[in-house]
This record gives sequence, C-alpha cells and structure tokens, in this order.
Amino acid sequence: MALLLYRLGKFSYRRRWLVLSLWLVALVAVGGSAAAFHGTLSNNFQIPGTETQRIADKLKEDLPSASGGTATIVFEAPDGGFTDASRAAVTDALKKLETLPDVRGTVDPFATQAQVDQAGQAITDGEQQLAAGQARLDASKAQLEAGKAQLEAAEQQMVAAGAPAAAIEAQLGKQKAAAAEGQAQYDAGVKELEASKAKLELGKRQAEASSAIRFVSEDGKAAVAQVQFNGSINGLSPEVRQQVQDIAHGTSAAGVTALASKEITEDISELFGIAEIIGIAVAALVLIIMLGTLVAAGLPLVMAVMGVGVGVGITFALSGLFDMSSISPMLALMLGLAVGIDYSLFIVNRHRTQLLAGMDPEESVARATGTSGNAVVFAGLTVIIALAALVVPGLPFLAVMGLAAAGTVAVAVLVAITLTPAMLSLIGRRIISKRAWAKANAHNAEPGHEAADDAKDRERSTHGWGGLVTRHPVLAMVAGVILLGTLALPATQLQLALPDGGSEPVDSEAYQAYDVTARSFGEGVTGPIVAVGEFPAGLDEAAATTLQYDIADKLRSVDNVVAAVPVAISDDRRTAVFQVIPEEGPASASTVKVVSELRGLNGEIKADYDVAMGLTGQTAGNIDVSTKLGDALPPYLAIVVGLSLILLLLVFRSIVVPLLATGGFLLSLAAAFGAVVAVYQWGWLGTVFDVANPGAVLSFLPIILIGVLFGLAMDYQVFIASGMREAFMHGSTAKEAVRVGFRHAAAVVTAAAIIMVSVFAGFIFSHLTMVRPLGFAMAFGVLLDAFVVRMTIVPAVMYLLGEKSWWLPRWLDRILPDVDVEGAKLSRPEKDKASAELVH
Repeated sequence: MALLLYRLGKFSYRRRWLVLSLWLVALVAVGGSAAAFHGTLSNNFQIPGTETQRIADKLKEDLPSASGGTATIVFEAPDGGFTDASRAAVTDALKKLETLPDVRGTVDPFATQAQVDQAGQAITDGEQQLAAGQARLDASKAQLEAGKAQLEAAEQQMVAAGAPAAAIEAQLGKQKAAAAEGQAQYDAGVKELEASKAKLELGKRQAEASSAIRFVSEDGKAAVAQVQFNGSINGLSPEVRQQVQDIAHGTSAAGVTALASKEITEDISELFGIAEIIGIAVAALVLIIMLGTLVAAGLPLVMAVMGVGVGVGITFALSGLFDMSSISPMLALMLGLAVGIDYSLFIVNRHRTQLLAGMDPEESVARATGTSGNAVVFAGLTVIIALAALVVPGLPFLAVMGLAAAGTVAVAVLVAITLTPAMLSLIGRRIISKRAWAKANAHNAEPGHEAADDAKDRERSTHGWGGLVTRHPVLAMVAGVILLGTLALPATQLQLALPDGGSEPVDSEAYQAYDVTARSFGEGVTGPIVAVGEFPAGLDEAAATTLQYDIADKLRSVDNVVAAVPVAISDDRRTAVFQVIPEEGPASASTVKVVSELRGLNGEIKADYDVAMGLTGQTAGNIDVSTKLGDALPPYLAIVVGLSLILLLLVFRSIVVPLLATGGFLLSLAAAFGAVVAVYQWGWLGTVFDVANPGAVLSFLPIILIGVLFGLAMDYQVFIASGMREAFMHGSTAKEAVRVGFRHAAAVVTAAAIIMVSVFAGFIFSHLTMVRPLGFAMAFGVLLDAFVVRMTIVPAVMYLLGEKSWWLPRWLDRILPDVDVEGAKLSRPEKDKASAELVH
C-alpha cells in the first residue's frame, strides 16, 4: 500500500494540471447534478414494520380524511383578550389556509370552542327538559291510573245492577277508547323520554371525554388552531411552509401574534450559519499558527472545501431518489470538513518536515503520500467502516445518513492522496516561509547534523507531555481513567427521544409556540397520540357511537392521560380514530410510559369489545424510533468494533494496540455520553449552550456518535501509534519508540484535534436543533479521546508494556498481509525502481 501511494503521489506531482482539472470537472458535474436533481429534505424518521407505520398505512387506506399530517398554530391576543375584529382576523386567515393545495382543512378554535360550550349548555337545558318531561309523564300516569280506577268502578256498579253487557259497552265504550288512547300517548312519551335520556347520556359522555381539551384558553388570551395537510407533514416543501407562516402572520394587523409549531417552521434548507463559519475560522487560525504561512494554512482548508463540495454535492444530487433527512447533508458536511482538513494537514506537515530536512520536493511529496497518506487511507477506512455500518440496524433514514457521511469521508481521503500532492507541486517552496527556509538551510549546512538531529530528537522526546506521561505512566493512566469514569457517571441516566418544540432555541417561533401552547392548554396538547380501532362489522350508528365512547373511557383510564376523544369514524363504521392527550410533552418520560400502557390495553379491549387497537401519529412514531434505535445499539457496536479491530490488527500487527485503542474509545464514548446527559438532559451549563428546556437526548445521537467517534478515535490512534511503530521498526527500543513516536506525532495530532473540535463545536449553535447535541457530543468526545486517551492513557500503557505492546503470535504474523502503514518498504532502491517504472 505504501509503495502504491508513493507512486500515486509522484504521479499527482508530475501531472498536477491533469489531477486538478479532473477534480474541478467532478466538482462542476456534481454541483450541476445537485442543482438539477435534488429533492426535498425531510425529517421523516418513521421505520417500516413498526406499529406506528402499519396503523398509519391502514388509516390512509380506510379513512383518508384523517390520515394527513397535522400541525398547530397558536394565536395570542393582547392583554385585553380577543375582540370581534381579532377573532375575525384569525378565522379569515384559516379560511385562506384552506385555499392552499396542500392543506386539507383547518379547525377554527373559536367556532369549535363555541360548539363545546354550547354542548355544555345543551346538556343543562336537556336535563331541565327531561325533568319537565318526566314530571308531565308522571302527571299523565296519575291521570291515567285515576281514569282507569273510575272506569273499573263504574263497570262494577253496572254489572252489580244487572245491566246487560251491550248497555255497559254502549255507555263506557268511549271512555275506554279515550283511556286506551291516553295509555298509547303515555307509552310513546316514555319511549321518547328514554330516547332523549340516551341522547343526553351520549352528550354527557362526549362532554366528559372532551372536557379537558380547550381550543380557546380560559383567560381568553390564546387560541390554538389545527391545520391538516393532504400528505405527510415531513414532505412539505419549504415554499409551502413559508406560505402557511405568511398567511398566519397576517393576523398581526389585528394585533394578534401567530406562532406556528415546529412541524411548520422547521427550516431544513440552510446548511451553513454563523456558528459554523466561526468554527472554520478557528480551524484556520490553528493552521496558520502551526504552519506559519497563509499558503500552507489555506491548502488543507481548500482541500476540505473541495472534498465537501463533491461529497455533499453527491448527497444532494441523490436526495431526489431517496427519502433523506435534513441531518444527512449536515452530518456529511460536519465530518467532511473535519477529516478533510486533518487528512490534508498530515500529508502537508510530513512534506514540510522532509523539505526542511533537505529532501527533493518531488521525492518529498511522493514519500509523504506513501507514509502519511498510507495512515490517512487506513484512518479513513475506519471512519468509513463505522459510518457504512449504520445500514446494519435496518433503519432507512439512518442508513442513508451513514452512507452519505461515509461517501463524503471517502471523497476526503481521495482528495488528500491525489489533489493535495498536485497542489503541493503547484505551490512549490512557498509552502514554507522564507525565515524557516533560511534557518533550515543554515542547519543543514552544518557537518554531521543528521546524527546530531537524531540524538537531539531522542533527548527532546524525554521532555514535554510525552516525557511527563512516560516518566509517571501509572499515575497518568489512573488519572485519565478516573477522569473519564467520573464524566461518564451521568450516562447511566440517559433517556432517548426525538426533539419537540421545547428543545428549540428560546427566540425561535417553534419554541414560543410550544411555550404558549403548554402554558395555555397543557404540555400534552403539543404531542397528541392517535389511537385507531378496528370495529366489528354490522354495527348501526347508535351502537358504533356507544362503542366509541366505551373505548374512549378505557383509554382515558390510563394514568397521565388527560383526555381521550373520538374524532372520526369511517363510513362503514369499521375504523374509528381517537385523539389521546397526555399530561406532559411528547418527549417526556411519562408520555413514553403512556404509550406503553395504552398498547398494554390492546388485549383487554379486544377481549371486552372485540376491537383491535393500534397507535400512530408523530408522538407514538418518535417513541417507536427511539426504542428501535436503542435496541440496535449493541449489535451495531459489536459490528463496528469487530471490523475495526481486524483493520487495526492489519495496520499495527499487534494484539495489544487494537485492544488498547478500543478500550480507550469505550472510555471516551461513555464520558461523551455523560457530558451530553448533563448538559442537554439535566440542563447543566444550559445558558452557555443555549439549552432552555432540558429533556431527553436525541434518540439517534448514541448510534451516530458511536460510529463517528470510533472512526475519529482510530484516526488519532493510527497517526500516533504508527509513529511509535515506525520508530520501533527503525531500531529504537519499545519504550524509546513510544517517546520518539509520540514526539513526532504530538504536534500535528494536537493541531488536528483542535481543528476537529473547532469544526464540530461550530455546530453546537446550529439553526438545526438536532445537530446541536450531536456537534457537542462529537466535539467533546474528540477532545477527550485525543488528549486524555490517545495522548495520555495510550502512551502510558504502551510504555509500561514495552515490547509486549507489539506482540503478535507467529502463526498470525505469517498469515496477516503486511500493509506497511509506516512506509518501511520505501527504501531507496525501491523508490528508484518505482520512479523508473513511472517514467517508462
């Protein structure tokens, strides 16, 4: 591999314009494809095969009118409350929304609340009417009974007097007929009263079911309207979202503040923001400090931009073919920038060092590509393996996310080993400042400087951080483990969920809508649960209605359920839809428990009412996604670690180094989880990181963090340990090799880690809420892994183990291919032969 990359570096150096032209053509082609074929990004995290998706599909088939996505708009009036004019403005805005092609309908809060209030009054009036009717019936019954008694007495007297039957019938017949008619009227009145009682009872049940739901707040200062769309809420284009907001905001002319929920306001069209740019600026500053010239510092940045342009461009071009979440290009961008800068930096730094030592520029570029480029390839492979393995859990949105990021990292590797050598050829001597050249030339002119440099290098390796760690290896190891273990403690309380409006920035419309809705109507209104029942065949309207309320009563019996209301039933009365309002928000632990207990009622409802129940909707779907992701973590971790252990075994030809690398990763991963829980779940330092409403952690953060952090951790392991192995292979003792290798790699790894942390940290304040905890977790994880694990624990343990660090069973040594990551095969004869072959 080293020899192949050496030849590739030399080819790129000599054919620089060809290489540069090919990459520019690729960039233009990908950019054009992205502009022409890109689709609409969404945040649809549904998983095929889950109950939520199955019930949603059934609802779409059986009751299309209730299957579209819904969102809310909360209208807030001034202190005086809503006036006739402001109510009319809200109603007009909702009517305008109904004219949009994507909107199926709206629910006017004032009309609906009036109906609810009138229903309550109607029940009171009905009870009074029933009481009056009952009194009339009682009076009629008394009159009938008195009349019957009189007739019977008269008939008995006539019989006693010996009157013939014909005479009795002639005299009492009309009275008997009148009594029979009165009895019939009484019986009809009883039936009518019973029907009215049954109707009133259903009205009471309906009022009881919806009593906890309001559409206009009790203080009259807020009203919440529902907007139903024809299709999924996640499939709405940015243009439609903006149209809905513009129409709603038109009520401001009447003094009403309209606040659309997160589902409507979610902006997924913008990739870059101010925070991300600041992160890149910090990375540029680190490069300038390390490399000394703007040209040298700018090169890794340009390489990263080229890699991201091609990689993210391909992602956008494919978004028209695949259902892609908004976080997919963001993750690809985040990783592409970070690794793109680092990978190019490793090669540039090696080239600069060799030039200053007097090596020929062409030879230096080729050798840097064959050595540092070799490490870049294997480091990139670990990241690609970890990200591509996201297809294993079987979650479509996660697979697309992982492949998009893995593809961008692969492009970054290709840019580093082809375009970087070509650009180094174009830049030439300008990669190093004049002052550094003068100093190097003077030093190289001194006789015997090479031997003196080697001695000085060995002596210097005993100083600095590497010298301190290896002088006190036990203390360094124990301190590092204790630090990471302490930071990991909060991870035991990790709770997972997808974000709701309460996790948005405080100044965002989505957060304000969530806050006003929660304060005025209860948190549960922001995350209703949709229950769907499959009723028995052959029910008439009355039986179906009664069954609806029986089921609603059963659903409402679950703890922390505020209301359960029948909202729709199909024409054949086979499919009924219920809206269940939990007490707390959709991402809370109590709502997760509510969903679990509602599903636990399925067997009982089936046994008692012969009704098959299922849950769907955004809240239940998000909980399903979180559960599925949690279940996928252990097998994913096993696959990623297993494959990467094999790769590291090939790279380092050691049993200990891969195991040490993986153990250190697990420590830094646990510590990163702990920090995320403390900040985003518990709210520690919430004002610093703009966490206004702490809650459950983003459900797919752990699985992405495992993939990304493992790959990046192995990056630094490869760069540090390959330097140690190189020193060991060139004759240093095992313990001396730890110090020498550390010294050679420490500066560039430190700079690379700071750059990566800076890039990731820029996303902590991203406009996309889901990206924020991910940026924090990766920045903090890389910080700990680079400085505590790779630069403290790893050298301490390897120094303690000495030659045992490089132990490999002989039988395994014989069958393992030699990938030569340290470039030991790049001896002078082989290089000359390679050059000759390239010329011919």
